[in-house]
Amino acid sequence: MAGARPTVTDASPDSSHRAGYWLDDLVVRGLDDLRPRAALTSSARFDVCLIGGGLTALWTAYALMRADPTLRIAVLEREFSGFGASGRNGGWCSALFPQSAASIEREHGYEQAVAMRRAMLDTVDEVGRVTAREGIDCDFVKGGSVTFARSDSQRELAVAEVDDARRFGVDALEYWDESTVGARFAATGLDGRAPDAVFDPSCARVHPAKLVRGLARVVEELGVSVFEQTEVVDWSAGRVRFRSLDGSDSEGMVSARHVIVATEGYGASLPRVRRRILPLYSLMIATEPLPDDVWDEIGLAHGTTFSDFRHLLVYGQRTADNRFAFGGRGASYHWGSALDPAFEQVEAVFGRLRAALSELFPAISGARITHRWGGPLGVARDWNATASYNPKTGVGFAGAYVGDGLSTTNLAGRTMADLVRGVQSSLTDLPWVNHRSPLWEPEPLRYLGANLGVLGMRFSDAEERLTGRTSLLARAVGGLTGH
Repeated sequence: MAGARPTVTDASPDSSHRAGYWLDDLVVRGLDDLRPRAALTSSARFDVCLIGGGLTALWTAYALMRADPTLRIAVLEREFSGFGASGRNGGWCSALFPQSAASIEREHGYEQAVAMRRAMLDTVDEVGRVTAREGIDCDFVKGGSVTFARSDSQRELAVAEVDDARRFGVDALEYWDESTVGARFAATGLDGRAPDAVFDPSCARVHPAKLVRGLARVVEELGVSVFEQTEVVDWSAGRVRFRSLDGSDSEGMVSARHVIVATEGYGASLPRVRRRILPLYSLMIATEPLPDDVWDEIGLAHGTTFSDFRHLLVYGQRTADNRFAFGGRGASYHWGSALDPAFEQVEAVFGRLRAALSELFPAISGARITHRWGGPLGVARDWNATASYNPKTGVGFAGAYVGDGLSTTNLAGRTMADLVRGVQSSLTDLPWVNHRSPLWEPEPLRYLGANLGVLGMRFSDAEERLTGRTSLLARAVGGLTGH
């Protein structure tokens, strides 16, 4: 995937374009040709070696260099920085966390649940502060998120979410009734009424590729060595074995006191990660830019993200150049945690995304889809993310964000920096720190369970649409996903 890519003018089934809108936008605007940085071609010694070139590794490198500029830090990336989920996601810098506050409370107590919520809220603002300070122009606008409740069963979920947030007293969620929503948005319900909605002010719209590529530039300027086209083959305490993919066929070893694994969904292809992470594909579409009068009719301002309370998750935003970028779940898990570019193009899922967006906002039903893309996100067996570090071995692991990683990676990076330096702080005391999820089951149980979960969410939405009542199946599956 080296070098520039052609822009997509027609997202036809024959399109071989993989970058998606975000990375393609950098190329088209002449902001970045995505040419890989030089590979590491000989053995070397560093203080810290970060495996993976996405936001987790880059935020960790940034926090470490800000705390101790004398550190020698290497980032090893197989493709280029931002190739994976960090450059392909929905662009929500939100306070969402994979494990709900209620679930954290059950496991760790009320105060820890509150502390985790406060940390996530601050993280949204921290991303804004850092990008402004470092001159990273990533279209960061904190306009909040609107989650539409489009049926009585969805309204029940919306009311419960607001009530739960009030109990913890941290999130400032607002419940908007149908008259409020109808006055602001041209959004449709499923029952002939305007939707209700929950508004969460703690979310910002972001251009993820601008963020990750800008952060890579910043850490390099701080003195971090970012090696791309460098495939990590294996690691152990103090050592990382690599192979260069620049044509030199070089192999070597990085010696480092601290080794941090930050590969997210792609880690499933590595023997030492394998069953710790399940790669689940999420897919996205982007429309052509829409005229201002259409946006005035829809009512979605710049900086405001949106979703609804269906069980098979969807997410969207208005981009800085006036497109819809809209994505969701629904792609199948593949046997043996397989990863393949072909899994990023699933016609049925793209069709459902287009239909869902047009149904929610009928004003865009004739809009052309210009980009279709996807990629794997990382899911732990108990749906819990972690920032973990073993001071005895010097090996750390951060990830399993289940799609909530654009902001959580920043919290992970700051936390890992404290763990690596042996500093006890409010971050290292958070309940997700050093959490160890159980392993995923071996095949065929993993295959059956993961795909039944996806199908269960789809059937739950169909059940609720048909009956108008909250799905019992959805409640059962929700208990398995950290909620």
